[in-house]
Amino acid sequence: MDHEARWNARYRDAGDDYLFGIEPNHFLARRAHLFQDGHTALSVADGEGRNSVWLAEQGLKVTAVEISPIAVAKARKLAAGRSVQVNFVVADLLAPDWPPAALENTFDWVVGIFIQFASASERPRQFAAMKRATRSGGRVLLHGYTPRQLEYKTGGPSAAENLYTPEMLRTAFADWTIEQITEYDDDIAEGSGHRGHSALIGMVARKPQP
Repeated sequence: MDHEARWNARYRDAGDDYLFGIEPNHFLARRAHLFQDGHTALSVADGEGRNSVWLAEQGLKVTAVEISPIAVAKARKLAAGRSVQVNFVVADLLAPDWPPAALENTFDWVVGIFIQFASASERPRQFAAMKRATRSGGRVLLHGYTPRQLEYKTGGPSAAENLYTPEMLRTAFADWTIEQITEYDDDIAEGSGHRGHSALIGMVARKPQP
């Protein structure tokens, strides 16, 4: 099953519920002060809108990219209910023509929360696309699971190759300034999709300026 079909099925099966809840990811929300340093944000693989809507509530001009039209419909409903504007785009982050030229070198922040559906072979393409969308001096924020999550089984992919380690992230962003990498355990409750004791990692990295 391809990515679009798989995610459409998951969001459809959730019915009127939000698979990952409607509150922002905790790693993202705990860094609200950082988003005062920026005007635009891109949330990739945004799902049902919980993170893009929160970013818009921080006063940012937000674009959200998501492959599932079912998720985007729910995200639009969430944004309307919270009285914020988000530019929702149905697109495949892994497509060879993404991002379009109009979105390259554009965003102060590019945010990827639990985007570990990408395999090890797909991940360089995923990260490269996020880097191209980030303006000079802008930042990428990532949050996801480490391989120890396979022991906890409280969410995330079942393949170890999809998960993040500090070494992998430092290598992937070796040409950027790593401002923060944090590896930790926490109890999370993000809808039915992410719930329970979890092995987590977060990163903030800044794109070099010419």
